[in-house]
Amino acid sequence: MAPLQYQKPPQLPPTFTATPQSLLDDTKRLIDRSRGVQDSIVKDVTAEKATFENAILPVAYDDNKMAIEAHIISFYQAVSTDQKLRDASTDAEKLLDDFSIESGMREDVFKLVNAVLEKQDKLKPESQRLLEKDHKSYIRNGLGIPAGPKRDRFKDIKKRLSEISILFQKNLNEEAGGLWFTPQELEGVPDDLVSSLKKGEGEHEGKLWLTFKYPDLFPTQKYAKSADTRKKLFVENENKCNQNVPLFREAVVLRDEAARLLGYNNHAEFKIEDKMAKLPKTVDDFLGDLRTRLAPGGEQEIAKLLELKKQDLKERGISDGSESHYFLWDHRYYDRLMLEKDFSLDQQKIAEFFPLSTTIGGMLKIFEELFGLVFVEITGSDRDALAKSGKGSDIVWHEDVQIFSVWDDKDEGEGFVGYLYLDLFPRNGKYGHAANFNLQPGYIDENGKRRYPATALVCNFSKPTPKKPSLLKHDEVVTLFHELGHGIHDLVSRTIYSRFHGTNTVRDFVEAPSQMLENWCWTPSQLRSLSHHYSYLSPEYAAAYQASSGESEKPSERIPDELITSIINTKHINDALFNLRQLHFGMFDMAVHEPASHAAIEDMDVTELFNKLRHDISQLDGPEALDKKGDWSWGNGQATFGHLIGGYDAGYYGYLSSQVYSTDMFYTIFKANPMNGAEGRRYRHTVLEKGGSREEMSLLEDFLGRSPSTEAFYQELGISN
Repeated sequence: MAPLQYQKPPQLPPTFTATPQSLLDDTKRLIDRSRGVQDSIVKDVTAEKATFENAILPVAYDDNKMAIEAHIISFYQAVSTDQKLRDASTDAEKLLDDFSIESGMREDVFKLVNAVLEKQDKLKPESQRLLEKDHKSYIRNGLGIPAGPKRDRFKDIKKRLSEISILFQKNLNEEAGGLWFTPQELEGVPDDLVSSLKKGEGEHEGKLWLTFKYPDLFPTQKYAKSADTRKKLFVENENKCNQNVPLFREAVVLRDEAARLLGYNNHAEFKIEDKMAKLPKTVDDFLGDLRTRLAPGGEQEIAKLLELKKQDLKERGISDGSESHYFLWDHRYYDRLMLEKDFSLDQQKIAEFFPLSTTIGGMLKIFEELFGLVFVEITGSDRDALAKSGKGSDIVWHEDVQIFSVWDDKDEGEGFVGYLYLDLFPRNGKYGHAANFNLQPGYIDENGKRRYPATALVCNFSKPTPKKPSLLKHDEVVTLFHELGHGIHDLVSRTIYSRFHGTNTVRDFVEAPSQMLENWCWTPSQLRSLSHHYSYLSPEYAAAYQASSGESEKPSERIPDELITSIINTKHINDALFNLRQLHFGMFDMAVHEPASHAAIEDMDVTELFNKLRHDISQLDGPEALDKKGDWSWGNGQATFGHLIGGYDAGYYGYLSSQVYSTDMFYTIFKANPMNGAEGRRYRHTVLEKGGSREEMSLLEDFLGRSPSTEAFYQELGISN
């Protein structure tokens, strides 16, 4: 039972009781209402009489109401176990996207927006930003193109790109492939995983089914001794969604055509114009400089890893000619082996100290202390009390989901903040990566009342078993902290309009707040406070640990100093190769969105570009190294790359460029004292609270007291001048 003051939030959580039919009915209702609002404005308001209050605000208020329902309607396709519900969610999103395109190209509404802008009435800063963003979005949506065949073509392209995006992500979510392996082929893979795999029957008798889901894929790539097993798994994983290959190619071709119709030289120029970088050249120069600085380190790391591989193969009596190559499917295996041999980093041992449940609890305590928050898990009768139906199951979409009410602490005024959901385990049809989804944004409604946000963390960690809880490797702890960082950004944002709420910032800034919080996962005191050996969770787990480990005495409850030291010491081991991997994604993204001409993108072999660019940048060999013809068509990694279809197009560089800002913030403000609550609260109110309601650079400058610098970023990577 929650403490009394937390039992009755001022806003009920959303319900998740939709049916396939209700999703479509609700979507049509939302569209009809929104179209009615726009029709009414055009009917009642002339350009001469248009003001922010009568021409802009009604649409903004309707956008707020639309988001409260539309985000959840689209969310079902990422998390529902019901195929029909997922399909209906996909169909509903298509309707919403089509309506968004229609609305964004209404010339009659645009004339009123343009009239309001030209009057230059004095507005509050966030309202002025809304007006300017709205005005520019109409132009970017095609109203800068004269009415006629070209504008019609632009509209058709927008609709097709929406279809491609929805289908591409649906294919990824629905992907249910895998491979059959014998136990011998999985030698070295942790017993916990192997014992949990589905056992084959009939023609697959004696084999085990390994999926491409992260809890299966990554441990096998890290631990399987057989290079053939790792290679087979790697290549098949790159080809798991080949139905997306033509969709990806069509998307980049259509984006280029649309950008040229708008008068831009390419899609990158169109997209980056509104980001912090402003120009593709700024991005290209940044990525090029980073590549130059990282390349020597990458070569040195490969040389050391290749020596380790040669030694390993020699010790195992393997002489198959592969010792002269360092392959893509070698890297996770030998990276792990190097950390174990040279740095005594035993990820399996470390994971014992990070059970998912206690790690989350520890993270939430850190956020409480830093940002002045209180997290209260809603369970049992409290769930029933908050559900309109009296059934607590109605306020979550799956039995595994945890829900928290979030409040300000006493110093922050004890007000309600919003709802946080955690959906942490894989299942069929679920979104396959780790991400934060806004379910309902916050805003101020037309009566001046605050609407509170709801946000969901969706991940794919290993499920608990009777012998072990879900245990997190250190990199998974970092991932969890990162995504929770997006969730906190979403929760504490306090904007007037939902348009600017939370993580609705430019793409080359949005990752910075979460990346900054990753630093807490490399701080000894915080690692210690997050840790809690799983054998202390229950007598059953204690007995299981004793039986599996053969240890007669219990381990320490908190992670020992020597393990913390081994984690910290490995932070930058093979760091150049990690960042070169990110660089490959960023430079591939720019290459397909910055062609010299439209003919160039039409003629581009996207698969060859993806694989060849990866080799050229990272220097890791793929199957092409074994092919005398140098065939680059062995895999289609771009078809599994949801980011470039889901909003990071001509923006993936943001994962690297935002590290400049995140590292600068951490080094300048938090490195000396990561748990400085005064600075944490200042960060909350200066940066996170503002969402996208102000220029992101001005937020950074306010927080840092100066313009951001690249010095800390390059220093952290060990490549400063």
